[in-house]
Amino acid sequence: GTRCILVEIQALVSRTSYGLPQRTANGLDYKRVQMLLAVLEKRLGYQVGVLDVFVNAVGGISVDETAADLGILAAIASSLLNRVLDSQAILLGEVGLGGELRSVSQIDSRLNEAEKMGFTRAIIPKGNLKSLTRRNRILVSAVENADKALEAVLQ
Repeated sequence: GTRCILVEIQALVSRTSYGLPQRTANGLDYKRVQMLLAVLEKRLGYQVGVLDVFVNAVGGISVDETAADLGILAAIASSLLNRVLDSQAILLGEVGLGGELRSVSQIDSRLNEAEKMGFTRAIIPKGNLKSLTRRNRILVSAVENADKALEAVLQ
């Protein structure tokens, strides 16, 4: 089917106890998480290369949707900076190698589902603005890159 399912992503970043940092991704594509860590390091300036990083999709669900990239990135940055993400915000967007955000499909359906779940804010790629057809009660912030998205959601 095509029903949207919202997924909570958790991350834990800590100083490594071993010579080689550990990377663990439960319910997520390990190589995708590795790529997002490289974007965090190279494009956004976060020093994650010497840290252990554990990322988990809550509830045992398996996520292979690139629209979850921004949520994964935000969860890692939140743990690294020890700052809480806005609990009323949903993050949608594919993250490119340059840190840019790429549009996702079915944006209206995704925002409708978020609205039903009680979210009040959405951070989406700027390219999705033109494809929004229905007005939601969610405050939509459209951003061009991951850096701006993290700025908007980290408290």
